[in-house]
Amino acid sequence: MEKLLITICGRAGSKGFKNKNLKVFCEKPLVYYTLSAASLFKAARPDVQVDICLNTDSQALADLVAAKYPEVVFLPRGEALGGDTVPKMAVFQDSLARMEEKNGCTYDYVMDLDITSPLRTARDVQNAFEMKAARPDLDLVFSVTESRRNPCFNMVRDCGDHVEKGIDNATYTARQQAPVFYDVNASIYVFRRDFLANNTTGILWDGKIGVSKMLDTGVLDIDSEEDFLLMEVIAGHLFKTLPEFAQVRDNIRE
Repeated sequence: MEKLLITICGRAGSKGFKNKNLKVFCEKPLVYYTLSAASLFKAARPDVQVDICLNTDSQALADLVAAKYPEVVFLPRGEALGGDTVPKMAVFQDSLARMEEKNGCTYDYVMDLDITSPLRTARDVQNAFEMKAARPDLDLVFSVTESRRNPCFNMVRDCGDHVEKGIDNATYTARQQAPVFYDVNASIYVFRRDFLANNTTGILWDGKIGVSKMLDTGVLDIDSEEDFLLMEVIAGHLFKTLPEFAQVRDNIRE
């Protein structure tokens, strides 16, 4: 049986949006949406051994998770991994090493689910995992959305006193000829275990990467209260119109 470690990582506080990981989203704790999606995936894949851990330096977040999801292993985060500039890879690696030591096993994959991405479906999680499992040549699969802008045509870069094209498109006369671009939405990462464990740079791009597409309106970067309120409006629409989004909300434990 293949073994998967799901990591849920969150720091105490936030410079952009204070204590965002502790917020209540559409009347339910924000982190519970991620835990619900993880539990739906686990139920759908009894053929995979799934362990879930929470890596945080926030006791309040740990208590919130333990109140409804006691099976989630709490990994207290040390000060060395608590800073703004600490790469996510270091936290993923810390989680992997400690969980393997605790459980006396070696995982095949590590999946990270971001707390501030409440509008992911169970199918989104399954799609990302299944792509990685089917592609042993890939070191990493992460979630993306269709890009609304193409840097070859309708994006520019700031050059001080003027702007220039984002990417030179001299060889393209129509957008349809240009390369396809995606927005990385940071909702789901699925790592090949050895790639993650042996990475020494903290840089995702060291590996061979595949992408799994998600609905582009389902994920926004929550960096402010305005972002959060807008996401709640979008959530209300998705919950009413698309059952797969309502499923995650309705699966949250009371």
